[in-house]
Amino acid sequence: MNIRIFKKAHKTGAGLDMTQGEPFKLLLLYAFPILLGNVFQQLYNMVDTIIVGRYLGPNALAAVGNTGPMNFLVLGFLYGMTSGFAVITAQRFGAHDSEGLKKSVALNITLNLAVGIVITAVACATTMPILRLINTPENIIHLSFNYIFVIFAGIPAIVLYNGCACVLRAVGDSVTPLYFLIFSAFLNIVLDIVFIVQFHWGVAGAAWATVLSTAIAGILSCIWIVIKYPELHVKAVHFKWNWPLTKLHLFTGMSMGFQFSITAIGTIVLEGALNMFGATKIAAFTAAQKVEQLVTIAAGVMGVTMANYSGQNLGANKIDRIKEGVTKSVIISVSFAVVAAVIAWIFNDQLVGMFLDRQSMDEATWVEIIESARTYLRITSVFFPVLFVIFIYRNVLQGIGHGFWPLMGGVFELIARSAAAFALPAVLGFAGICAAEPLAWFAAAIPLAIAYYVTIRTISQGTARR
Repeated sequence: MNIRIFKKAHKTGAGLDMTQGEPFKLLLLYAFPILLGNVFQQLYNMVDTIIVGRYLGPNALAAVGNTGPMNFLVLGFLYGMTSGFAVITAQRFGAHDSEGLKKSVALNITLNLAVGIVITAVACATTMPILRLINTPENIIHLSFNYIFVIFAGIPAIVLYNGCACVLRAVGDSVTPLYFLIFSAFLNIVLDIVFIVQFHWGVAGAAWATVLSTAIAGILSCIWIVIKYPELHVKAVHFKWNWPLTKLHLFTGMSMGFQFSITAIGTIVLEGALNMFGATKIAAFTAAQKVEQLVTIAAGVMGVTMANYSGQNLGANKIDRIKEGVTKSVIISVSFAVVAAVIAWIFNDQLVGMFLDRQSMDEATWVEIIESARTYLRITSVFFPVLFVIFIYRNVLQGIGHGFWPLMGGVFELIARSAAAFALPAVLGFAGICAAEPLAWFAAAIPLAIAYYVTIRTISQGTARR
């Protein structure tokens, strides 16, 4: 064990030791760079959507939006997996276990590489069958395929960036991933313009812009770790097979990955129900969800923050700090949720209008898109606090090594969203599709909150007895 490197990291700012200091300030200090990074990530996602919608038309926008659940199914799994592997890294960092930290980094490399290759092959092979399974309209199915196939082919680049970023955040460095994400966002914008506007590659151009910009950000992140983080350097001995540690990484990583995927399956079911309403409603739903993702960006930020905060403090055996951090993160998150709801409610028409060119469609289509998107945002925004709280409890449970209930929260969310997708549209029409989202949030939030309080009480009692 080498405590010196951890003290050095804390003093020099190479990483942030969240096992000491006032939690409220630490959480904000750690979360702010991630928030900025996610804003820029949403920026280039918005640019993709805006350029596609304005230059290629509503059918192209609907085609990209139609792939959203598939995208979330695969990339969400990979993001959850890389985040889960890094939870163990955060725990080793919090415990000041130098060798354990390096072994965890080595396993991150091995497992991310192996799973990334397998998922790439499976995703590419099943793209068209899944598009047909979810009733993708014939007039957009080939556009959808052209977009999502390129994204799936670029999975190794996405895993590279996510893996590096998650390891850096595990040791408390939430700033460096921000820099590379900002660079990637601006590069993505430039490539969007070149590939779509100049080269006329269509929706595939937007996908290529995303993959290439992410690949470059991943390579730069890897180089940065090699140069600036000697405590993360691994040797051949650190790759020696260690089944207990491998099992721990796999359990945490896969449970977080499957949690995202189970949620995504529910959105695919919902997409299948939405597709029955036609391309105009799909375009409205796509634009409205883009607005929702933009205004609720802080929800995921606080989730990532709490996963690493709780992981470090579990490693340091500071359970009371975890409880204090959860209380304060809920206060921060609900405050963000109220602001997000007000923005979505008041400015919904203007925000949705950013993604479409009114001149490219007839007036009736424009009115239908705006009114449908307004319906979605006004139904969902009221329940944003529930969505924000889900991320807190889900990620804290993962951070303290209890991945079962976050996984079950995803199952409850899947059941609720799927049931609503089948039942509500027959009664409420398109509004039933919109109402499925908050119902799914409630279905996940309630058991997750209960699971957290039961789990943390059990851990506290076990610590007290020792």
